[in-house]
Amino acid sequence: MNAPNRRPRGTQARIDAAALAHNLRAVQTAAPRSRVIAVVKADAYGHGAVRCAKALDAAGADALGVALVEEGAALREAGLSGRMLAFGGSFGGRYDEVVRLRLEPFVFRLEHLDGLDAAARAAGEVLPVHLKVDTGMGRIGVQPEEVAGFLDALAARPALRLAGLCSHFANADLADAALTRAQVARLLGVAALARARGHAPEVHLANSAAIFSLPEAHLDAVRPGLALYGASPAPHLTADLRPVLTWATEVTHLKTVPVGTPISYGSRWRAARPSVIATLPIGYADGYPRAYTNNAFVLVRGRRAPIVGTVCMDMCMADVTDVPGADVGDEVVLLGAQGLARVTVEELAQRAGTISYEVFCRIGARVPRVDG
Repeated sequence: MNAPNRRPRGTQARIDAAALAHNLRAVQTAAPRSRVIAVVKADAYGHGAVRCAKALDAAGADALGVALVEEGAALREAGLSGRMLAFGGSFGGRYDEVVRLRLEPFVFRLEHLDGLDAAARAAGEVLPVHLKVDTGMGRIGVQPEEVAGFLDALAARPALRLAGLCSHFANADLADAALTRAQVARLLGVAALARARGHAPEVHLANSAAIFSLPEAHLDAVRPGLALYGASPAPHLTADLRPVLTWATEVTHLKTVPVGTPISYGSRWRAARPSVIATLPIGYADGYPRAYTNNAFVLVRGRRAPIVGTVCMDMCMADVTDVPGADVGDEVVLLGAQGLARVTVEELAQRAGTISYEVFCRIGARVPRVDG
């Protein structure tokens, strides 16, 4: 029996692998003496982890970074065989899986050392681990004054090898770099202690913002995330980055309504003139939030058209009165470029009162990621 001929959903997130490779080169140019750990956690910031990891690996990334064990498992199952760091420190007791998947975990608690050492010994392996130090983020990590004792504990577990020493910036995206520079100094002090004890760890700290603003933070490796996907990590930073994702849908219904016609739940918008209203098959279940109610624009035939009325779970409406010839089936760009017009991730973030990272990450799983 032949499989049904299913037309792909008109709502898609198109991923430009060439732009991804370009952004990786921009990072390599900015930090030419550092290895690049390409961050693909959180489904590659909503861009599709397997697709992006393969593209970044092919483009020359030195390693990949995930947050969760299951994220690493998905990439291994997809055939990614290179170095892979697991940042989160939340293993759920699955230390044997960390070893089996050849992940390089961040460690900062004694139970991490106990569990990983036992799993590595059982497998007959020596597992590379990265010591996470809290230099000012206040989230996870060993406190600097506790590092010496932690290194003693690590030395007592010969199935573990200190492969890396790392921390995480709290304020690297801010123009005031005082805390950022203090964090660099603290990590370098810890690195000196580790080296004095005979270790030779890969030291890494710089995120996207620090890569383009603070060369002294580049160290042995850098960990770009947002920059790889073509968004600036801070308004005051400039870099030659290309957007990777275009989020698009289509017009599924069109109607002309008279003055005073209410649109969507709560009648929060009424036509002030005879209006042409387009219905779009996308809503907050897809990651297009209610915050865009009467507060965002989409692109239709290269023109900006406002979202009108309350954004629903599966649909929203746009006023296309000023878009000549708008018709059912027209492509609608929610994020990205169409002709000479563009809706940026920064614009959408500002309108929703959030940050670019969240706009990308909340694009729902039912929005297919496709090559584009």
